[in-house]
Amino acid sequence: MIKVAVNGYGTIGKRVADAVSCQPDMEIIGVSKTKPGAEAYVAKERGYPLYIADISKKDAFIKAGIPVAGSVEEMIQKADIIVDATPGGIGEGNKPLYEKYNRKAIWEGGEEHSVAGFSFNSSCNYEQAIGRQFARVVSCNTTGLCRIIHLIDSVFGVKKVRATMIRRGGDPGDIKRGPIDAIVLNPVTIPSHHGPDVQSVLPEINIITSAMIVPTTLMHMHFINMELKNPATREQVLDLIKAHSRLGLISKSTGITSTAQLKEYTSDLLRSRGDLWENGIFEESVSVLDGGTDLYLFQAIHQEADVVVETVDCIRAMSGDVKTAMESIAITNKAVGLTAIR
Repeated sequence: MIKVAVNGYGTIGKRVADAVSCQPDMEIIGVSKTKPGAEAYVAKERGYPLYIADISKKDAFIKAGIPVAGSVEEMIQKADIIVDATPGGIGEGNKPLYEKYNRKAIWEGGEEHSVAGFSFNSSCNYEQAIGRQFARVVSCNTTGLCRIIHLIDSVFGVKKVRATMIRRGGDPGDIKRGPIDAIVLNPVTIPSHHGPDVQSVLPEINIITSAMIVPTTLMHMHFINMELKNPATREQVLDLIKAHSRLGLISKSTGITSTAQLKEYTSDLLRSRGDLWENGIFEESVSVLDGGTDLYLFQAIHQEADVVVETVDCIRAMSGDVKTAMESIAITNKAVGLTAIR
């Protein structure tokens, strides 16, 4: 069993811990929090040993009825691999601690590519992660872009990509963020950071991205245009999407035309937390124009969820026991109950 520690039990960390705990080849040996709170209580109820960065704050946890297993440094020593899900910009400062104990570590997309020197996506470069000490799972938006771009490029070739991210203002439980009555350019300049981030996984892809933030918490929405090297038909593109286990196809018959309806749908399917781990591609939006070389589509990306299954695959790749992406993806999907929406 691969012993996994989750440093930072927040929006992503709690989901990673739950996904890891149901894998047949992994176990959670600990999670960390900086202060008592709702998520610390959840960790206790889940039975995850809780570690804290500042052991001097142990009494505050004990007074709140939350047992403390030890310090984060002690947790690291017990793990084979650490998933660093601390807030963006914090994780880089933890790297010396992982190096001190010669532990493998994974950072999430809030950190820069340079923290690990390798950015991961299961569908694109699983094999390159095998045996690595450090890796970074790219952000939710980049994950969604990489999945669909790599798939189309592998069959038809992609000459260039132009994509606009319409981003949620904050996560549902994040009361301190997000515009109230505004659409905020994020950034005003073009390109946004998403294009270069895609190139950290797919360096050969010519991509320009733009982004804006809107007053919603549910998901991101992408508008994507790909100019293809070789002509495709709409039916061929749809068949490729249907065959990919992490690309969901939202059909007209569902009546779903918004992120709110899509989130309600995943909740009604009784998925864990109502999470959408796959891209939510709107079937009616898939259009192939200009003689088959101009592809357009809309896709919804659940910012809290899609990187979770990627992180599990990254753990497996770095541990080196499962050698192919297809095998790992199948194991992960089955364990969390991911059957792509159709």
